[in-house]
Order: sequence, then C-alpha cells, then structure tokens
Amino acid sequence: MTARSQKNWNADPADLLRAGPGFRLADLDPASTPGYDGDKDHGQSDLEAGADELDELQERLYAQSRIEEGAPAVLLVLQAMDSAGKGGIVRHVVGAVDPQGIALAAFKKPTPEELAHDFLWRIEKRVPEPGFIGVFDRSHYEDVLIGRVRALAPAEEIERRYDAIVAFEKGLVDRGIRIVKVMLHISADEQRDRLRERLERPDKHWKYNPGDVDERRLWDEYMAAYQTVFERTSTPEAPWFVVPANRKWYARLAVQALLLDALEDIDPHWPVADFDVDAEKKRLADS
Repeated sequence: MTARSQKNWNADPADLLRAGPGFRLADLDPASTPGYDGDKDHGQSDLEAGADELDELQERLYAQSRIEEGAPAVLLVLQAMDSAGKGGIVRHVVGAVDPQGIALAAFKKPTPEELAHDFLWRIEKRVPEPGFIGVFDRSHYEDVLIGRVRALAPAEEIERRYDAIVAFEKGLVDRGIRIVKVMLHISADEQRDRLRERLERPDKHWKYNPGDVDERRLWDEYMAAYQTVFERTSTPEAPWFVVPANRKWYARLAVQALLLDALEDIDPHWPVADFDVDAEKKRLADS
C-alpha cells in the first residue's frame, strides 16, 4: 500500500525495500531509487504532500490515545553508517508533524550505569507511549553492530543478543507498537564525499568526528555485521527495510512512505465526543 499523497511510486516501497529471506545488502545499489519514477523535483513535491498526510495521521494517533487505554504507537528505528542522513530524516520527515506526539531518543555510548544492566535496559526506558511516534536515532542494534565489529562483547554474548532482540521486539508488537526498522544504505564513496564536505565547511565542523575515518577502515566488517542483523532479526512482526540513501531526497521520501504505510495500516480514528455536541453549541452561543 503506497501513500495516497505520493504520486510517483510504481510499486509499494514496503515490499521493495523489505529485507526478507534471501536479501543481500551487497546486491543493493545505494544510488538507486527502487519503485520511484520521479526525479528530485517530483520527490520534493511528494514529500511535501506526504507531510500533510503524515501530520493528520500522527494527530489522529495521538488523539486516539488520549481516551483509549492501550492505544497503538509507532517506533521508527534508524540505523546507518555515519553521515548517511539520519538527522535529515528526523528534520525533514519526522519534523513535519506536531512535536508533542514525537518521542526522540538518540543512543550514544553507554554510561557506566547503563553498562551495569543488560543492553536492552536503557532501550526499554525509551519505548514510545501509546499515541506517540518514537524515533530511535541509533538503537539496541549498536550492540550487535559496533559490538561485533569492535569486539566489545564476547562472541557468545553477541549471539545471545540477536535472540534477545527478536523476543524484545515481539513483546513491543504484542503491546501494540508498530515497529519500522530502517537502515539507510550509502556507499563508501558517498560517505567520503559527505565527510569531506563537513571538513570544507566551517558550519559543518561540529558534525565531523575524527573517529568516523577509523570506522570507515572497517567498512566491509560493518557491512557483514549488517547482513547478519538482517538475517537474524528481520521478522514478519518487525521486518527490516533497507533504503538506498546516496540520494537524500529519495531516502527521505521512502522513509516517509514507510511511516505512512504503518500509520494507514493502524488507521487511527478521531475520538468520539463524550458530551452532547449540540447542547454545547447552544451553551456556547448563549454564553
């Protein structure tokens, strides 16, 4: 099901981008635009149109939760190599809706307190409440990505975490949380260009981290780690979607379409008034 407001899709992006059985990350061109017939200008127009639809659906989701116990929520998980565009998704896609219904969590290096608990302890605390769209800018998947590549935990512990993640996410789905897991896939060459731009622009220096170059040297290891993540944790209840992200406009449009798809499937409804509307109209007119 494609978003009604996005006119230039020739197929459902949720089907095209899902990392199902047999998916191979190495076969996906990061510069491609799967399922989309338009160019950058069309994409911008569709993004703007989709923002209006997303805003209404988010408001309906939030409003429904104000009177309905256990109302649904949505969790958008964003994973990527550095500079792939997670911040742009937050600003240009999620930022188009009312912030009162958004819960953003950016997971950094664990604190000593967090390290004293299981790796999912800090994640559970940031799960969105009913009616909210939660956004994880990086997530529990760091513990099986950098954790594996940098050997921050024993191999047997990394293996345990895959199953723990699957069980954790199934529990979220059972609680009414719709999970949209997105990996923004850029090429190593595109990342180099984006990092170079940050170095060449003083207003972007704050976004540059010298450690990004160290991680680049482990590119193949990270791609292998992502492949394992897809194979071990892309489930029918919480599938992974891999979005080609060399073209920022396409990545934003695709993530918006995935969110719209999730919300349209939930179909949140406006709460029915628990008072006599006509009587209140008369009282207001007489006041």
